[in-house]
Amino acid sequence: MPHPLPFVRPARAFAASAFALAASLGPAAAQPATFAAPSIPRAEYAARRAAVLSRVDSGVVLVAGARDPVVHWPPFYQLPAFRYLTGYLLPDATLVLVKRGGASRAVLFVPPTNLRTALYDGRVTDPPTLARETGLEVRYVQQLEPLLDTLAAAPLPWLPVTDAQANEFTSRDSLTFLRTLVRRRQAQHPALVVRDGTPLVDWHRARKSPAEEAVLRRAVAVSDSGHVAAMKAIRPGLTEYQVQAEMEYAFRRLGGDRPGYASIVGTGSNSTLLHYDAGERVLKAGEVILMDVAVQLEGYSADVTRTVPVTGRYSPEQRAVYEVVLASQKAFERQVRPGTPSAVPNDSARRVLIAGMQRLKLIEAADATFDAPEGLCPVRPWIRKEGEPCPQWYLFSYHGYSHGIGLDVHDPAQFSDRPARTYEEGDVFTIEPGLYVRRDALATLPDTPRNRAFVAFARAAVARYADTGVRIEDDYRVTPTGLERLSQAPREVREIEALMRRTQP
Repeated sequence: MPHPLPFVRPARAFAASAFALAASLGPAAAQPATFAAPSIPRAEYAARRAAVLSRVDSGVVLVAGARDPVVHWPPFYQLPAFRYLTGYLLPDATLVLVKRGGASRAVLFVPPTNLRTALYDGRVTDPPTLARETGLEVRYVQQLEPLLDTLAAAPLPWLPVTDAQANEFTSRDSLTFLRTLVRRRQAQHPALVVRDGTPLVDWHRARKSPAEEAVLRRAVAVSDSGHVAAMKAIRPGLTEYQVQAEMEYAFRRLGGDRPGYASIVGTGSNSTLLHYDAGERVLKAGEVILMDVAVQLEGYSADVTRTVPVTGRYSPEQRAVYEVVLASQKAFERQVRPGTPSAVPNDSARRVLIAGMQRLKLIEAADATFDAPEGLCPVRPWIRKEGEPCPQWYLFSYHGYSHGIGLDVHDPAQFSDRPARTYEEGDVFTIEPGLYVRRDALATLPDTPRNRAFVAFARAAVARYADTGVRIEDDYRVTPTGLERLSQAPREVREIEALMRRTQP
């Protein structure tokens, strides 16, 4: 028999008044879009929770949802791990999973309806209704603290899942709701054992279910449409934000939730900045425009990048850079199939990119190095070892080539979040090599003999390709036998030029 969890008596009178308010606000407010989207069936959320607990002998898994924002923009959106396990889309909720002696229990804690703010936002939380919609036991948040006090005194380890906006920000985020809550309990109960529960959830998020794949396919198709709309609209004299607006309009028109991340639309020198999002520059003839823009649909984000000529036709120099990047992407594609170690396609893509830089005379040799300014060149297995100089190619290509996508645009993936580091069926991910020739790339180098030789060799090539940043990014799914490219926006030079030629004035 499961061990009973100590709950405070529910506020029944308040729940009844909240339900009455929901009815008074009309059908749309009485049943707000707060639960699992239809594309992900409720049974799948229950299976995800059970799968996470199957990897726990005994313990308390804590998963917090996003807090209510105190700004008018951007609007609230749910944290990925919490959404993955609950499908619940309103703020200030917490999920507690308890497993003890083989028995388990899952409880969702939600704030009571604020009768006045519900007149503004229509947010209604009624535990019986939410229980029916989510399949979870639901209690008000006032009952969370007493439960945690009891659980902290029990001989059970705690496994909090990060509630940072994304896993990549966890190490820099020490003030989240859940981290603060756990620290307080640790101070009160020094014997409390706390271990990071994030890998438990990431393990399962890494492999996408058929339902998740279907949503991602739709998100990718909508993102493709946005890129095509932008290519048709691009011409000298527009601003970057006008191009961005064309894309984001297509996203909303086709049912997308929002951009999957801050839209990156950069022309000229801005095309060489990886996460440029100001969008203020005017497009000029003779430049390329890099568009790393995609949609989030039902919480799942695509990630697609295209780099196209502002005038609709690549110059010989732009085409040369573009073809190097495209060849690198295709080299990566050819290597991926179930069981492939992640290092293999990355190495193939990098070799193609480096060989292209040699042909363009941007670098002296594949193994040539330079003396980097402090902080520019990190120590990474694929870049350099501690104490080694920086490879010259890193000055023009300074990011990784792949990551998972899903509820986070940088979602867990089997090739990156599991010990084997191999691609497996169910991985949905990007391939995104890039080559960026900044006009001042050589001017910022320290004055050393090695750098003087490098500058003398590469100066003419940097001037020739200056302010040309090219990234090509597509989304893929690993099949039982190989790889499927999901994104189909034009990427060949001839396809892009043909589309833009038909629409240029």
